[in-house]
Formats: sequence, structure tokens, C-alpha cells
Amino acid sequence: MKQEIKVPAVGESITEATIGSWTKKSGDFVKRNEVLMLLETDKASVEVVAENDGVLTILPGSEAGATVLIGATVATLDTDAKASAGAPADKGAGSVPPPPPPAQPAAQTSSSPSQPAATPAPAAGGSNPNLSPAVQRIVTENQIDPSQVAGTGKDGRLTKGDVLAAAPGSAAKAAPAATPAAAPAKAAAPTVVPVATGPSKQGDKKLVPMTTIRKRISEKLKEAQNTAALLTTFNEIDMTKVMELRAKYKDKFKEKYGINLGFNGFFVKASVEALKAFPAVNAWIAGTDIEYHNYYNIGIAVSTEKGLMVPNVKDADTLSLAGIEIAIRDLAAKGRDGKISPNDLGGGTFSITNGGVFGSLLSTPIVNFPQSAIMGLHKIQDRPMAIDGKVEIRPMMYVALTYDHRIIDGKEAVSFLVKIKELVEDPERLLLEV
Repeated sequence: MKQEIKVPAVGESITEATIGSWTKKSGDFVKRNEVLMLLETDKASVEVVAENDGVLTILPGSEAGATVLIGATVATLDTDAKASAGAPADKGAGSVPPPPPPAQPAAQTSSSPSQPAATPAPAAGGSNPNLSPAVQRIVTENQIDPSQVAGTGKDGRLTKGDVLAAAPGSAAKAAPAATPAAAPAKAAAPTVVPVATGPSKQGDKKLVPMTTIRKRISEKLKEAQNTAALLTTFNEIDMTKVMELRAKYKDKFKEKYGINLGFNGFFVKASVEALKAFPAVNAWIAGTDIEYHNYYNIGIAVSTEKGLMVPNVKDADTLSLAGIEIAIRDLAAKGRDGKISPNDLGGGTFSITNGGVFGSLLSTPIVNFPQSAIMGLHKIQDRPMAIDGKVEIRPMMYVALTYDHRIIDGKEAVSFLVKIKELVEDPERLLLEV
């Protein structure tokens, strides 16, 4: 019996998705619960698994990079077929991952014993489960052999930068094969535009289509700029007491909870208390109304290979400092592994972004629309400060609050940051909630 594999519903407002990559190809025998493909929506990546054992056949038009509607059938699974019976790999134009036009001659000759390494599909498909969806796409589109690229990521994993650096050479080698292939380039394949016929310091230019997530990030940030009346106010925080408290208890904290004691937990707890004091910062404009929220879902900006995501620590007011740190750790790990779900990203009421981990000393963050405010944390740096009439060197951090002036007045915004400053500079008071 043939079962249809359809694009699952992944969110209330999501009507389409992009096939990021297939981990199996047409003709493969797959087992129940094996991952078949990775879907990219405008909010997150979603794994689609096999519901039964069978032979996979990918339908035409469902190749990696294709945009498909929610509910559309992208493949079938023959549950009556045996593992040895595999369906013809070339049946259906959607053999996955389908190579771009330059790779078509190689695909026709890949069965030759003399060229076993020339088949691009396994290199960019399921043969290397350690590749993230973003890296898999670049590997597939540029016919890069991952085993020939040195990884600079954690545990030697390939990063997006690693494969992009290797892409121009791979594209150049594939260029001669493009002559006999008359098929037009697919929309998802990068277009290589030569800038010179002879030697050039500039090299080649390459156009790579934006991912669905990157498009959505662009749309939301531009929507915030076009809709909200954004203004940023600044303050600075003396991190001396927090750093002393952290140094004193970090070993016991890690021993008990299995996680490092960082600074984000203090700022999340301080944000909750400040939001309680200034509810407009935890609200947003809904048409001609102001929507206030009596819950505190704090978004934490996470940098991933696909771009910036802001998953939320839900009901942060109910969590201890350790609970907040564990939640942030889990969200960061899901972001790095491409496992962030729409539920993780939805429902936030206020956001925090920390450019200090990259060395930023000062910035003006953009609100995560439709939220009305976002707080930016920055690098801790020793500076001379006047303390009780004397000059002392203190570890200082600049903090920024970008807010929607349509709903938050300047007095509220400034007072909000002052409240954050007071709480973080006196962490005992923060933890005692007094």
C-alpha cells in the first residue's frame, strides 16, 4: 500500500514551507520514525519522519529548496515493498536531493565503479547527519564533498562559513559539466556570475537564495521599523556584586544544577520585576487598543547558522534563577541543532539580546514586533568610576532599551532601565524579591 507523505501543519498562521533538505532519496528503504526531510518555515525548522517502514518515492517538484503548501503531498511510501526491492532511483524527477543543472551529467554516470565519489546526493543528504539544514543546502547546491572541508565548529562540525568558503572552487570545477546539460537552473540554486574572463582578485560572485527564516527575519525587522516609533535609551550597570556572587557560588551552583551560573538569569529576573512595575513595557498596540499581559514570557535572542532567533522562556516569573538558566541553555541548544519549534518562538512579551558575547560595547537593538521593547546587554569592561568621592576601577556594562514611543513614554523607559540597574547592582535584593 502506498501512503502519502504530506507537509504537516506547523503553526496557525503558516501556510507554506520550504523543503530544506531530504535525508533520504527516492528508492531508499526507510524505517518507521526515521527522519525523511527537514522543513523550513518562517519561524523554525521541522523534521518529518516516516510513519511506517517502506520504500520512499519523492514526487516531482518536491526537491530540496522547493516551496510547498501546508498539506501538499511531497512523496509516497510503499509499505508493501521490501528492503531489497527498492524503487527505481530515477523514477520521478524529484530524486533527492536533486542536483542543480551542472550536476546532471555526474548523476547519470554516478553508477560507474570508477567514479563512486562523484555522486553529489549522498554527500549533501543523509550520509552526514551532523550537517545542519543550512549547511546541507549549501553542500547540495554547490556539490561540495563534506569530507574534503575542514570544520571549524564545535567538535569539528562544518559551519556555514566553512562550506561557503569552499563553494567557489567547487562551482568552478562543475562549470564544464554545464555545457551538455540544457535543463534550466532551478530557482533554489545559486547563480554564479563571472566578473572577469582573465585572472581577477575579485573572483566570482555568487547569488544564494534567502532561506524562508531569513526572509521572515527581514520582514519582521522592517515591519518594526515601518510601524513602531522606535527610540533607544541607555544606562550603565556596575556588575561588581553580581560577579562577586557568581564567583562565590558558581561551583556549588554547577554541582547542584549541572549548569554554569551566568549573567542572563539575573537580567531575566530583573526584567520580570521591572515589567511588573512598568506594565506598558510588557504590552503592545493591537489596532486601536493596548493589549496588556499578566504573564512574562521573556525572549532570549539566540544566534544560529540560519540567523537570529528569539525563543521564549515561558512564565519566567514562576522560575528560580536555576530554572531560568536551564531554560536558556535548552533553548540555545535547540537553536544550534535546528530544533527550535514554533511554540518556542511564539508568545513572547519582552525580549533580551546580548551583543556583549560578541564584543559589542554599545548598540541600539530593534524590537521583536509586535512587542514594544527590547533590552540590549553589552560587554563588561573595566572603567574608572567615581565611588564615594574616589576613583575606582569597576566592571561596567552599558544597557540599552529600544521601545515603541507610541505606547511607552520616555519617563517609563528611563525608569524601567533604572529599575534594572538597581536590581542587578544589588543581587541579594533581586533574589529576595524585595
